[in-house]
Amino acid sequence: MLAAPFLGVLMLDTCFPRPVGDIGNPETFDRLGIPVRYSTVAGASPQRVVRESDASLIAPFVAAAQALVAQGAVLLSTSCGFLARYQRELQLEVHVPIISSSLLWLVSPLWNDERNRPCLGVLTIDAAALDVRQFHGVGADPFTPVMGVAAGCEFQRQIMANAATLDVAQAERDVVAAALSLLALHPEITTLVLECTNMPPYAQAIRAATGIRVEHIVSLIDLHWKTLP
Repeated sequence: MLAAPFLGVLMLDTCFPRPVGDIGNPETFDRLGIPVRYSTVAGASPQRVVRESDASLIAPFVAAAQALVAQGAVLLSTSCGFLARYQRELQLEVHVPIISSSLLWLVSPLWNDERNRPCLGVLTIDAAALDVRQFHGVGADPFTPVMGVAAGCEFQRQIMANAATLDVAQAERDVVAAALSLLALHPEITTLVLECTNMPPYAQAIRAATGIRVEHIVSLIDLHWKTLP
């Protein structure tokens, strides 16, 4: 008997807490009615992926992706937006759609009608590390406005250090503050894209604070899942 189709998520090797809404929390997808299966890529730490862009990790990510597809995955995603850099390399190795990063929102077919195209901005865990390679990887405009959370804040520090604890309330304040800072610099932005897959738990707070549309990896997965054949 063939396995029921499911979403396969390629996970970084982490131990930090993942509140509901985070891609690594199965309840996130239970609430959306999306069956999910995870595969952790050993040694793929936030440091190696985000700040070092360690290309030696491509092969184990490909192997994990192929294994999930062999098990019945009909859609794949990753748990780090910085893997946008390798969107093309990963997609070439599997025959199902792969969403490497929420940065794919920047090139969504939804925006093909220029009259309805929003003004987009990106919120990231580390603005110093997010560069043209990630934007080019998904074919997006590298001049898209970007804001990172404050260097060394609770959200950034605990996730990048792969710490076992996270002050969720403070993390929310950190992410909301970054969103407000981005809009203060670019009031023309009408849609925020959360690069970091650990930011979706705070999307509602960001919307409440900014009054604008907020998209992220989970909303992109949900959109793709609903349009699968």
